[in-house]
Amino acid sequence: MAKGGNAVYRVTDVIGTSSVSWEDAARSAVKTASKSLRDLRIAEVTKLDVKVENGKVTQFRTRLSLSFKYSA
Repeated sequence: MAKGGNAVYRVTDVIGTSSVSWEDAARSAVKTASKSLRDLRIAEVTKLDVKVENGKVTQFRTRLSLSFKYSA
């Protein structure tokens, strides 16, 4: 059996926040997670929500499931 084709991945959830947009919150989450998780592969948006204060949106929150490869 060839070793090159097999891989193991882990999926973990992270939440990014931004006062600008959901996209900015996602970018922030990936950027921060990439500092400690190596070989990130996929980031799937699983939930979007906002923080509301005094009737106004003050923060965008993006929950992501990040997939990264285990190293041997």
